[in-house]
Amino acid sequence: MMIVSARGLTKNYGPFCAVDHIDFEIAKGECFGFLGPNGAGKTTVMGVIHCFMPPSSGDVRVFGFDVTREPSRIKSRIGVMPQEDNLDPDLNVIENLVVYARYFDIPGKEARRSALELLEFVDLRGKTEEKVGSLSGGMKRRLVLARSLINNPEMLVLDEPTTGLDPHSRHSVWEKMETLRTKGVTLVLTTHYMEEAEKICDRVAIMDAGRIVTIDSPSALMLRHGGNLEDAYLKLTGTRLITP
Repeated sequence: MMIVSARGLTKNYGPFCAVDHIDFEIAKGECFGFLGPNGAGKTTVMGVIHCFMPPSSGDVRVFGFDVTREPSRIKSRIGVMPQEDNLDPDLNVIENLVVYARYFDIPGKEARRSALELLEFVDLRGKTEEKVGSLSGGMKRRLVLARSLINNPEMLVLDEPTTGLDPHSRHSVWEKMETLRTKGVTLVLTTHYMEEAEKICDRVAIMDAGRIVTIDSPSALMLRHGGNLEDAYLKLTGTRLITP
């Protein structure tokens, strides 16, 4: 079953074409990654998938629903982990989850129970009453991940989930994502990191200048082009991917 299907997806900003007639499908329970540099169009594609912005043209469906005509039916079933840590600094850790739960009409008691379970999941149970400003960068990313799960989503959209994190924190987030995948959650992410794509993605779409160069599993790309995923990327795009 395909959770996401895009045909001819195009997004223009005035005369600039950010995403140029791309096609892809994402299967239920899959971890699908968009790999490429800044400006490749990855974040724009994610914005269309989670109904943050409409496509300029093309047909994009999530759970069979058109992203332009039925966004509310899609949003209720997905979680979004944005690139920026847009947590509320005036609220403590658990309040950031409980208040966010209101967007999904989750009753207060149920929201608090779910929030405590999610903080346990992301190893932040001991930080429940602390202000967001006191958290490390890795803790903030795990809190954003927890918040994205408050509505028990079937699909999780993660935009650069580990950018700027130290190796230990990055691996911690990867472990949580792997656990979610074993529970049947479909994961869609953007990344700059070759290791991230290799370790957790079933398939990757390599993007360059708004187009998809190829879609395949990391192992197949490495086998076909030799060496590691970085070598495959270089052969396909003619450039090396510089991580931030």
